[in-house]
Amino acid sequence: MKFRTEIEPINGSFSIDHSDRIVLLGSCFSDSIGEQLRLDGFDVTVNPMGPLYNPMSLARVFDLKSLLVVCDGNNYHCLDFASRYVAPELDQLEAMVHADLDSLRQAINRATTIIVTFGSARVYRNYALQAIVGNCHRLPASDFAVEMLSVDQIVDRWCSLLPPDKKVIFTVSPIRYVADGLVTNSLSKAILRLAVDQITAHTHAEYFPSFEILNDDLRDYRFYASDLKHPSDQAVEYIYERFASTYFSPATCDEARQRRRIAMQNRHIPNFNNR
Repeated sequence: MKFRTEIEPINGSFSIDHSDRIVLLGSCFSDSIGEQLRLDGFDVTVNPMGPLYNPMSLARVFDLKSLLVVCDGNNYHCLDFASRYVAPELDQLEAMVHADLDSLRQAINRATTIIVTFGSARVYRNYALQAIVGNCHRLPASDFAVEMLSVDQIVDRWCSLLPPDKKVIFTVSPIRYVADGLVTNSLSKAILRLAVDQITAHTHAEYFPSFEILNDDLRDYRFYASDLKHPSDQAVEYIYERFASTYFSPATCDEARQRRRIAMQNRHIPNFNNR
């Protein structure tokens, strides 16, 4: 007797091992998977500019030419990235952003694998800048228009952007943006999923089904955190196990277990991962 429908075996077209240098970008789900990779001893760079949820703001990481900056009368805010990018002087803000952005781009240049997690197709456009922002910095809602990206907008932006010499994995975050409303959240995720399908059809990138694993395989509120939006720790571990079984060889899994055991001992944390 079966009580759930499991995602079928996922066939990755390449493997990942401890010689890889991995950059993870996107929603805070990237932070969760990045932490699992870090515990397993992989060389990872995870969202150094803060989480970015929409595909257009994520794309700016690769080819940003000028910053989206506004002044609230007291401080300057860089709306491209996390709310910590704020300073009383413009040159101070620019120096702060460019230092971190240069480090990230160096990590991307040296990376062998890039993992991109799209979070939402719902975006905020700043009226003064007439541009889609990555973070609203808690500025007044009246400063922004809310829009929904189209599949074509996302596909056109990303198909020419991917580095040809990198292994690239796309995923759609399973995090539920319930503040937008469940209907809007469903529409947003559908747009992202269709866009990724077209991107992977026309590039060398591939898709890992994080969204489907939580919503169709686990499919139960007990696999969500208490906010009923984010995956629980148990769900993140399960999704990561599926990721490992897709991209790690048996030898890499063995090495990952050994490295995690050492990391847990160093942190004095029980190792519950039986992978």
